[in-house]
Amino acid sequence: MFLYNAWYVAGWSADLVVRASQARTFLGQPVVLFRTEAGQAVALEDRCAHRSVPLSAGQVAGEAIRCAYHGLEFAADGACIRVPCQDLIPPKARVRSYPVVEQDAAIWIWMGDVEKADPATIPRHPWHSDPAWAWRSAHYEVNGNWQLLIDNLMDLSHLPYIHPHTIGGDPDTHFRAEMETRRTAAGVFVQRRMPNSPPPPTYVAARGFTGRIDRWQEIEFMPVMLRIHTGGCDVGTGAYEGHRDHGFSMMGFHGITPETETTTHYFWSIGTNVLTEGVADLVFEQTAATFREDQVVLELQQRRLLQSPDRPRVDILSDAGGNMARRRLAELMRAEAPKEIATA
Repeated sequence: MFLYNAWYVAGWSADLVVRASQARTFLGQPVVLFRTEAGQAVALEDRCAHRSVPLSAGQVAGEAIRCAYHGLEFAADGACIRVPCQDLIPPKARVRSYPVVEQDAAIWIWMGDVEKADPATIPRHPWHSDPAWAWRSAHYEVNGNWQLLIDNLMDLSHLPYIHPHTIGGDPDTHFRAEMETRRTAAGVFVQRRMPNSPPPPTYVAARGFTGRIDRWQEIEFMPVMLRIHTGGCDVGTGAYEGHRDHGFSMMGFHGITPETETTTHYFWSIGTNVLTEGVADLVFEQTAATFREDQVVLELQQRRLLQSPDRPRVDILSDAGGNMARRRLAELMRAEAPKEIATA
């Protein structure tokens, strides 16, 4: 089951170059992304209206995309604008066009009711253009359901077990973290504080901590992306009062876009406030390694769920954020009219 009336990340702006196309599946629907000669990002149904050949197999031709089979060309609005050697274009020669917005270095797509696609509701991520931060991005294809990935990011108590060599730490410290979970106007917020704790390996490598730190983890869920701000400062130097510039921070952007019921596009970036040469690359490389570790766990989890889909699951205290996010998604999906889901 999917949420249709929401903005999803379809890709990174820098990865979609002029005159090139990308074939992707979002929410079970085949989509072709391409950038026109003028630089516009476009998303169309990846299926020619003539004989159903994927448009992604063709070529970008100026401001349109040309089918590889018979040369029909489709503009950004989905209308066929050319049939070779034929002046009359059939009125039904068109494909679905999806609203697309480029913002904060990401390409956002709306898969639901076009009339409800308000760009003002796209979550902002100004850290991608803030000179005080250095960041890198990636795209992973995860063989797991999209809500499993949200669960994973909303509950960071797994860090000491799955990521002991990078951003993990002492398990007891993580499970005894001071935690607050609450609903917000946009979604769900989870705050975890771990005062007077030993710094994990990535923090030491990036900032050179020699003693214990006051550590924080702040997670914002805004359907359907997450922002996670984590970091630490030397003990007693104001981390919990907002004085963090002297410490180490990582700002994570997590675009969670369902591909199918059992596969997910994961568009993520990680930024840091430490601009010393080489630190941004180190943070990215170690973060990439941690997310690959998450991917392994999620895909193992999905495999077992497919084998026994009706087995009940047991919750623990740290599941509060993930469960709240699931309830919020369930509310939004129930609110969608059946006709919107059927035609999406």
